[in-house]
Amino acid sequence: MLTKYDEFLCHQIETTFDHVVTSAREWTERIIVHIHDTTGRFYLCHGFGVYPNRNVIDTFALLTVDQKVQYNVRASRELRPQPDEVKVGPFSYEIIEPWKKLRCRLEDNPYGLSYDVEVEGTMPGSEEDAQFHRLKGRMVENMRRYNQVGRGSGWVRFDGDTIVLDKKTCCVERDHSWGVRWGASVSEHEEPTDVPIGHFHSWGVIQFEKWGACYIRRELWDGTPYVSSGAIFYPYGSGKDEVRIASIDHDFKFRPDMRKLTSGRITLSARDGSKKEISFKPMTYVCLRPAGYFGYRDFVHGQWKGPQWIDGFKLDLTDPQILREVSFFDEEACELRCGDEIGYGIIEQVISGKYPKYGFEGY
Repeated sequence: MLTKYDEFLCHQIETTFDHVVTSAREWTERIIVHIHDTTGRFYLCHGFGVYPNRNVIDTFALLTVDQKVQYNVRASRELRPQPDEVKVGPFSYEIIEPWKKLRCRLEDNPYGLSYDVEVEGTMPGSEEDAQFHRLKGRMVENMRRYNQVGRGSGWVRFDGDTIVLDKKTCCVERDHSWGVRWGASVSEHEEPTDVPIGHFHSWGVIQFEKWGACYIRRELWDGTPYVSSGAIFYPYGSGKDEVRIASIDHDFKFRPDMRKLTSGRITLSARDGSKKEISFKPMTYVCLRPAGYFGYRDFVHGQWKGPQWIDGFKLDLTDPQILREVSFFDEEACELRCGDEIGYGIIEQVISGKYPKYGFEGY
């Protein structure tokens, strides 16, 4: 089947763009755009996932306001016969100019949330190291990801209230990943896997006026790293090249009643000998479980929901029981400090099971 992408001189395999090189059902291509202000009033996430070997494309929007309520809208459709349209129901995602400008939209719908946001990239995208993992002899992860920072303009509307976005105060961090993805979508495996003793995951994308950075760090329960990469990058027109990160150190603080960040410090040591010591304090957050990460209310990434499907609901984040139910895989929008510089960005962390460094001894 031919698509509009087949017009371009960018083929990488001896076939068309309507399918991927492997038949693995976990093959996923996903984008997520994080949009938040510099005061902590709101945090909007807009995401799409494409699953060519499941014939599914799904999407979500999450909005938290004043850390009190989270709006959630999710949708899904069969991928074909429109595999080249990044649109599901009222949701759309449009690349206007690669690396420079894109548009995220959620049109009017019954669930009380809509928006139209234009994102301007302010620094070049940065590619993470490849992530590859085998489990019991089988490849379960083989993926790539890049990250980029920028600014946003437009509007967000919820329950009749409207927030107008200003590039001076609206920060954007986004990522785009593709490949065989492990752990965050419907699995092809039927055999139960061993529960790990413990696992630490942290990922962040940050921006200051004169530079930005991204990192990913995964460790076993005893601190042994098995994924560690990142980069420091600079604004368009600066004339400075990206510098890769050689090592990542972290010192996080958590709420006493749950594994949720309250503050911390990250040290990024670059391959050129330079070092960035960054302290952070969360301003606001979104809980990603309702978006389909690991499943919530009968929705998980890549799940077949029929030719067309959409739902939505609100969550009261001031209710401790609800927060405990949805807070596992969270994104924290943070104010950052590096010396005299003040910046903003997002930090994502998950600690499951035992991790003695931060006092966690089990599930």
